[in-house]
Amino acid sequence: MGTRQTKGSLAERASPGAAPGPRRERPDFWASLLLRAGDKAGRAGAGAGLPPYHRRVGMVQELLRMVRQGRREEAGTLLQHLRQDLGMESTSLDDVLYRYASFRNLVDPITHDLIISLARYIHCPKPEGDALGAMEKLCRQLTYHLSPHSQWRRHRGLVKRKPQACLKAVLAGSPPDNTVDLSGIPLSPRDLERVAGYLRRCGEQVGSVELGFTGLTDDMALQLLPALGALPRLTTLALNGNRLTRALLRDLTDALKDPGQFPSVTWIDLGNNVDIFALPQPFLLGLRKRSPKQGHLPTILELGEGPGSGDEARDEAVDREDPGGDREGRETTGAPQT
Repeated sequence: MGTRQTKGSLAERASPGAAPGPRRERPDFWASLLLRAGDKAGRAGAGAGLPPYHRRVGMVQELLRMVRQGRREEAGTLLQHLRQDLGMESTSLDDVLYRYASFRNLVDPITHDLIISLARYIHCPKPEGDALGAMEKLCRQLTYHLSPHSQWRRHRGLVKRKPQACLKAVLAGSPPDNTVDLSGIPLSPRDLERVAGYLRRCGEQVGSVELGFTGLTDDMALQLLPALGALPRLTTLALNGNRLTRALLRDLTDALKDPGQFPSVTWIDLGNNVDIFALPQPFLLGLRKRSPKQGHLPTILELGEGPGSGDEARDEAVDREDPGGDREGRETTGAPQT
């Protein structure tokens, strides 16, 4: 009977002259693997592959595992890759820890606030208190924020088994609470034709449309854009967690320049998509014209100008997370707080 061969023994037999030594791990292997998978989805024009949130949640979970094992240096490297994947402009630790760093991403400032807190715990650990417990809480909050979470609780099992039954149920009657909630239901181009018809029929009753984590691509969003823009009472539109790219921003910005399109909208959630990391100023100004009383709506011109705005906004975003990592009520990624 032969001895069971392992990777280590095979490597030693292949190079008998090599001196034995401790096994060395590549700290960036997991991050590079995840980023390569994400690059494939991105190069497919957001038309194929998994939405980016799968990759990002996997990176958060791997980061927590590294911290639990005491591999803080590797966790810091992985956190740097996660920051880049989320569109944070600088990879410098000093820049990330500075006061206004979270405002560099206007699309999803809550994610940036949590990333900054993670960077503090990884690079500047405090000896007192339960540092690991605080890290675990931050990772739970970040995972919750970047994944479908509450959207699937209402129909988690049914969505996986019978997505068409879920879609049919949502489109069967008048929108409850003036909300068309399709979040977490995978949609096809053919499904969007039914959704568009429903929006045209019930347009006067629709105040909010939830399309987060539905697998939308740019072309699919453009297919729905005429029906969405014609809704007279629509105030919020959630498009987060999909496969949308910056190319769609041009069409949305052009639509907002027309007062007849999206006449009542106050916020369009585009967080956690492929590469939409910042919103152009014409887009934000178009929203402001529709909601002049919403004075805290950010624009590029205002970044870093408000005294003390960085700390207060960061504290407000983190406080909105509950102790268990969940958030109550409907969550709108990066929506301005008034």
